[in-house]
Amino acid sequence: MKNTHLIISLFIFALTLPVQAQKNNYFPQPNEEWKQKNPADYKIDKNKLSEAILFAKMNEYSGSRDLRIAILKGFEKEPFHEILGPTKKRGGSVGMILKNGYIISKWGNTNRVDMTFSVTKSFLSTVAGLAYDKQLIVNEHDKVGNYIWDGTFNGNHNGKITWEHLLQQNSDWSGELWGGKDWADRPPNKGGLDDWKLRELHEPGTVMEYNDVRVNVLAYALTHVWRKPIPQVLKENIMDKIGASTTWRWFGYDNAWTEIDGINMKSVTGGGHSGAGLFISTEDMARFGLLFLNDGVWNGKRLLSSEWISKAITPSKPNVNYGYMWWLNTKGNRHWKGLSETIFYAAGFGGNFIVIDRENNLVVVTRWLEPSKIKEFMLKINTALH
Repeated sequence: MKNTHLIISLFIFALTLPVQAQKNNYFPQPNEEWKQKNPADYKIDKNKLSEAILFAKMNEYSGSRDLRIAILKGFEKEPFHEILGPTKKRGGSVGMILKNGYIISKWGNTNRVDMTFSVTKSFLSTVAGLAYDKQLIVNEHDKVGNYIWDGTFNGNHNGKITWEHLLQQNSDWSGELWGGKDWADRPPNKGGLDDWKLRELHEPGTVMEYNDVRVNVLAYALTHVWRKPIPQVLKENIMDKIGASTTWRWFGYDNAWTEIDGINMKSVTGGGHSGAGLFISTEDMARFGLLFLNDGVWNGKRLLSSEWISKAITPSKPNVNYGYMWWLNTKGNRHWKGLSETIFYAAGFGGNFIVIDRENNLVVVTRWLEPSKIKEFMLKINTALH
């Protein structure tokens, strides 16, 4: 009997380890002014940190602050590309750096709500993780067609696609959604319409292709699995529980309506490629990053399983720098040499980033940084730490 009690006690202790490991981190309460600490408290070089922030300010994204113009310019090579959902003029360079949950530096208007573009994908991945944790999706290797039977995943090719294929962006789903054609989204530099339309499809799971139409197919499928709007799922299960503000919004295209249980619901997008996506403040992005820094635990309460997060930041076979809609700093084409290989991050058009550095217990949010400068920016922060 004593041995049984000992085993049970050890099991309970093991379950609480992830929470206990993070208990010293600070978690801001809802509507609380975020507590700050001096970088010197953590033996961080304040001058070098200031240099990194000045670098971010001096390397603001060069595209138009009118994001409608920036989007049309950025994707002008795509046939049929147009704005299909809301856009918003952006602010200037802005960011936050958290150490152990505390702000050690911030710049710009951190409460301003702006578009985040493909940072939205990491939020969408999280909604899939919540479905997995609640067993609405039993296994990430399940075929999506076993859940969504309306024809979206019919056919020899689309019928092979699993949830993991969609999350890793290697499904090569073929079709059209909300007027967007899969082959017209980020087409190859070579060839023309006929070449793109008549191309040979890749076996699901073998080739990664960054493609918003297929990401939107994932959002559509998750909407039907949850039987409620995706923003509502995120709000109830994550954003309210991490004390996010009431200012963030998640939009879909103007025509992206689907009927579930007799109710018309908007199917959201996974980015702002044609408008829409997640509009959010820097502080709310930082809260989301802090949740992932703490392995899905917020102030002692688990909101997302460690099992799911582990899957989400595991390198995919076709691209070792990509997991479940999170970019990974493993050795590959997008490796940031000189920085921790355990770093993972959300990234979006125009230089929107949420960077999670568990090795240094840091969350870095930077917005409207020239995208090619993110590695150099992170290296400058890293220099200040050591």
